[in-house]
Order: sequence, then structure tokens, then C-alpha cells
Amino acid sequence: MPQNRVAYFYDPDVGNYHYGTGHPMKPHRLSLTHSLVFGYELHKKMDIFRPYHATPYDMTRFHSDDYIHFLQRVTPTNKAGFASSLSKFSVGDDSPIFPGLFDFCSIYTGASLQGAVKLNHGLCDIAVNWSGGLHHAKKYEASGFCYVNDIVIAILELLKYHARVLYIDIDIHHGDGVQEAFYLTDRVMTVSFHKYGNFFFPGTGDMYELGEDSGRYYSLNVPLKDGIDDQCYLSLFKPVIQNVIEKYRPSVIVLQCGADSLALDRLGCFSLNIKGHGECVKYVKSFGIPLLVLGGGGYTIRNVSRCWTYETALLVDEPVDEQIPMQSEYANFFAPDYNLCPVMSGNFTNQNSKQYVENIKQTVFDHLKFVQCAPSVQMQDVPPDIFSFELVKEDDPDVRCSLDETKREAVNEYYNGDRDNDKTENNDDDDVNISA
Repeated sequence: MPQNRVAYFYDPDVGNYHYGTGHPMKPHRLSLTHSLVFGYELHKKMDIFRPYHATPYDMTRFHSDDYIHFLQRVTPTNKAGFASSLSKFSVGDDSPIFPGLFDFCSIYTGASLQGAVKLNHGLCDIAVNWSGGLHHAKKYEASGFCYVNDIVIAILELLKYHARVLYIDIDIHHGDGVQEAFYLTDRVMTVSFHKYGNFFFPGTGDMYELGEDSGRYYSLNVPLKDGIDDQCYLSLFKPVIQNVIEKYRPSVIVLQCGADSLALDRLGCFSLNIKGHGECVKYVKSFGIPLLVLGGGGYTIRNVSRCWTYETALLVDEPVDEQIPMQSEYANFFAPDYNLCPVMSGNFTNQNSKQYVENIKQTVFDHLKFVQCAPSVQMQDVPPDIFSFELVKEDDPDVRCSLDETKREAVNEYYNGDRDNDKTENNDDDDVNISA
């Protein structure tokens, strides 16, 4: 079945948050990505949504109440009064307190959650949230620049309608927070391709971390060494994913597309090119299974935005010019070549020998032999959809609102001239911002 209904979630505020001077995580990469998506006019091929903002209730479906309550209250100006909590919840250095922290978490988590709901109801074939994919956050603590684990929360929503969810992670870092959350169940299979060894963060992801209890063999890890290139990576990725899908038979897939696995990433040590990274996305899409696509890591922001724009084009089956559209307000970020997919050789030699790759592949295949084919789920009542709840508006406790109030942006909101409802004159900002 062709997949041509793509829902794309973006809040224009999400790129304005700032982790702090010198911090490698820069939400501004999301503004760059969105600008390129509009510059290539890919928005015309998708349904664009300003996402729902997740509430504390949504977040505590996975995280502890006291942790989320802490994130709501702490600010850069009052954090001295939370000294014990900062340590308890692992907030401080890598995961700093910055202005608007909770709002930032609310935006990216709400978008992933809304994407899951739309997939559950068949309202789209693919849901895209490049601001999501923060896979390190744990139930009780922040980790690796991640505060709220939007992936786990979205998967919990998907499990209301899907017996089996497949999670695939191509970030250079191990998807430890997601693996840990579903380590004891066969309802979710996690497959992570990542750098492992030499004390590389987070230090987990050995190929013998397989899950426990009913989740035994439903956590698969593909530990890689420095410098892996496109050909080597894909020689592992495609057969592993094909075997996983044939054996596990998921009815929905969540794909975390961390771009720190690209060559020349500020924190990475792989040698993938944008087209190689994108080939993974294209391959997963080719199975025709409902798909939630999320962002993740990525710290050389011009390459992150190139990568996620290219992958957006793959998801909507739209060919794009290699030359960056010069009408993009951020075009100068891509000087001097202005190329969408430049060839990047990287600074690391490939330490993944042919024998090492074959050994990993065979080990993963051996583990898959123990996986029950399409494990069954006992019949049970389906919990209510998150969007059917009535919640109290925080600004007025006497006013109640339905979460269905989240609306699709008007199609002609993105056009100029006669197709523009507001009849505003043409300017650069019209093509890159969602108006209120």
C-alpha cells in the first residue's frame, strides 16, 4: 500500500530555546530544518500541524510525579533552592536548567504524542516530529541532554491500538532510555545501531543486552566501532531490519533518526553521509507499515538540517535539487557549496572489519531465532485516547477544554499572493514561519 499521507508537526517556538553558551545541543537546528523544508516546498506535500503541548499528566504516564513536578518548578533563577533535587534528578551539567525548559519539553513531547494518536486512527501513514526523539531520559531522571522521553510516551499511546511496536534507533548513541522502559515486555521490540566501547556515552548497548522476563530477546543491539561508512552500515542495517520485521511482524514502527551518526558531527565518530543515513529511512518506509519518524541527536547543525530535510523529501516521495534554495532565510549557513547532500568523508577510519560486521550480523540473527513469531496479546479493554480527555486549562482552572482543539494549519496559510488568506505582501518570513 503506498504511503502518501504524511503529517508533519512543528511549533515555531521550538527553535528559540537555548541550552546555554557552548552547549552542543542547539534547538535552533529545528528552525533551520523547517526553513529548508519550506524552501523546497515540501510542506505542500504534507499536512502541517502546530502540535499539541503535552501536560504533566501526559508526561507522568512514564516519568515519576516528583520528577515532572520538579521540571515544572525549577528555573535558572531559583535553582539554588533545588540543590538536592538537581542531584537526585541528574540535572545540571549535560542536562542544564535553561529558561522555558518545561515548555520546551511540552512542545516536543506533545508533537510525538499527537503523531501517535493520528497513526492509531489511520489519519496519516507517516507522522514526522523532528523535535522529538530524546531517547536517553529515564523514568526518574534526565540524561544526555534529554529531560522527557517523548518516544516512550508515544509508544505507550501506540500500544493502545497496536499489539506489537517496533522501535528502531540510528542515533550514534545507544537508545538506552527506550530500551530500559520496555526491557521486560515483548509488546515492544527495540533495535539500536550505535557506537559502543571506549567509554562512549551512555556506555550501554552491548549485543548481549537482550531483555528480561517476557522481554527476553526483544531488545536487540548492534554495537559499532569508529568510522563506519554508508556501505558497511547498510550491509548490517538492511538484513537486520528485514529479519526483525519478518519475525516480529510489527503493526507500527517508531524510527529515531539521530543525525549525530553523520560524518563530521561535533560529538560523533561515524562516517555516514546524508544519503546513506537517508537510505535507512527510505528502507524502513518501504515496508509500508505505519511510521512515526522522530529526530534525536545531531550537533553540527547545518548537517542536521540538511539530513532531516532530505529525509522529509524521501518520506513524501519528492525529488529535490541538490542546490540549497537561496530564498531560505538561513541559506548562508550552507556556504560555500550550498549543497543539500555534500560528500563527507569524515575524520575517522572505518574500524569495523568485514569479519566484525559478519559476526555482529550472525549474533543478531541467532538471537532472533528465539523470538516468538508475532507474539500474541491477551484481549483487554482499550484505554481511552489521550485526546478524548478533558483537562483543565492552566491559565483558568474554571475553563475546561478538549484536547481535540489542536487544529491543522490552513493550507493557504503558507502561500503568498492570491492564495494568501491575509493578502499580505510577499516576504521571506512568509515561507518559513507558521503564523498564529
